Amino acid sequence: MDLHQLRCFVAAAEELHFGKAAHRLEMLPSALGRYIRLLEDDLGTRLMTRTTRSVALTDDGTVLLKEARALLAQADNLAARFRTRGRTHAATIRVGAIDSAAAGLLPMLLHDIRDRRPDVTVKLVEDKTIRLLPRLLSGRLDLAFVRPPESPDKRLEFLFLFHETAVVAVSDRHPLASKKNVTIADLAEEPLIVPERRSRPHSHDLTMKLFAEAGLNARIVQLADEKQTIVNLVAAELGVAIVPRWTSRMAARGVCYVPLAASDMNRLPLAAAWTRGTRDSLRDEMLEMLQAGLSRYAVEA
Repeated sequence: MDLHQLRCFVAAAEELHFGKAAHRLEMLPSALGRYIRLLEDDLGTRLMTRTTRSVALTDDGTVLLKEARALLAQADNLAARFRTRGRTHAATIRVGAIDSAAAGLLPMLLHDIRDRRPDVTVKLVEDKTIRLLPRLLSGRLDLAFVRPPESPDKRLEFLFLFHETAVVAVSDRHPLASKKNVTIADLAEEPLIVPERRSRPHSHDLTMKLFAEAGLNARIVQLADEKQTIVNLVAAELGVAIVPRWTSRMAARGVCYVPLAASDMNRLPLAAAWTRGTRDSLRDEMLEMLQAGLSRYAVEA
């Protein structure tokens, strides 16, 4: 039995719906079910009964739910105390960021931090929102720059920062590369490369919504998980892609980034996230510096 199994059980027990619980934990329902089965095997008892229409706790599950909540609260408090204790010995902060924020926001923010606090070491982790949020909850990150989820976990605090502007990535040999800007109508017949919705829902939905707003169907020819992969596929002339403007800072030969005609939907939200109820003077100082420079950072997005 481990803490992650208990977190999965508590989420499923509170939601009584595996799909909702999996969405809350930013994981697949099949993975959630696997962790709960492992927990049941470890404990040697059934914790839940499931049918195609309902989920219910057994008597043992009801007992465990109360104990698991207390144990997880104790573990979270213990981790928070030691994070604060460790911060008094070493000025280190662990920061996670999605790829576009790592390419655009963080270089500016870290430059300001270095000027003000040269003694601080920032450890960076670049990943998707779906993987960064669990790292915050487990105490492996102190702060993360993410796309805010549709159903935020109540254990996390989110601070909306600004919207990133979207642009169109095309091969530099593509006829659209010479245009000052493009419209969705210009892309109506273009093969599109889009990210998987499961791992990048905001970016995937942005493309879908822009085409729906224009009354057009998106001609998707390729799904890809990583922004760098998408850009490389564009360079290979396999299609075009709608991406955040900061993606243009990623190294890729043979790719042009053309502004997309103005639209209220042509934006991707960026937020800072951290664990609710935790005290961290270094994190709070970093957030203060972030808010002080926010208008300047937003201009670049």
